[in-house]
Amino acid sequence: MPSNDASDFAKKRLLVMLIGALAGVAVALIGIYGMGWLVRKSAVPEGCGPAVKLAEKLQPLARGEVAALAPAKSPIRLTAVAFRDSEGKERTIADWKGKTVLLNLWATWCAPCKKEMPALDELQQKLGGADFEVVAVNIDTRNPEKAKAWLSDTGIKSLGYYADNSARIFQDLKEKGRAFGMPTTILVDANGCEVATLAGPAEWASDDALKFIQTALGR
Repeated sequence: MPSNDASDFAKKRLLVMLIGALAGVAVALIGIYGMGWLVRKSAVPEGCGPAVKLAEKLQPLARGEVAALAPAKSPIRLTAVAFRDSEGKERTIADWKGKTVLLNLWATWCAPCKKEMPALDELQQKLGGADFEVVAVNIDTRNPEKAKAWLSDTGIKSLGYYADNSARIFQDLKEKGRAFGMPTTILVDANGCEVATLAGPAEWASDDALKFIQTALGR
């Protein structure tokens, strides 16, 4: 019959081997995914705490015409997201600091995008002002004038014209796990933090959407 010392030694050896195996798994995961894998669920960018609280407040209002809106539990910062304005000047979401933004990506080849554009125009007309703007960014990569002509022919008058003809903005958001198709729409708070994201179209001028945005604005 083995002694107690031998038994304790075996247990300690097994424990050391187990710890070593777990450490190996952790190292492998870090090598594959980077340190972000270990902290992604809990990490909230500095200054984005209010966005998390606002998202929780808005959760019950994601219903009806905007039921697909997903309030952010782990928001991303969008201040560096870049595109150009109607004069060709580079802009980033940081330019809207202090203002809530509904960032929308659209293209003339995207039928659902074009279908929701009049509603986005109406939303801007109704709620746009010092504290809110719908920023619709066109990502057509060919013939930039086509998008401008379509907006004019469709009677879109309240939205400013923004574009990224390289479509890099879509790729950037896709890499962050926020763009899976078109249209993509993200509600961004005054600090440049994600509050809610929607993949696909919505009726943005509906009562459900208006209540969602008004609540986000504290109105």
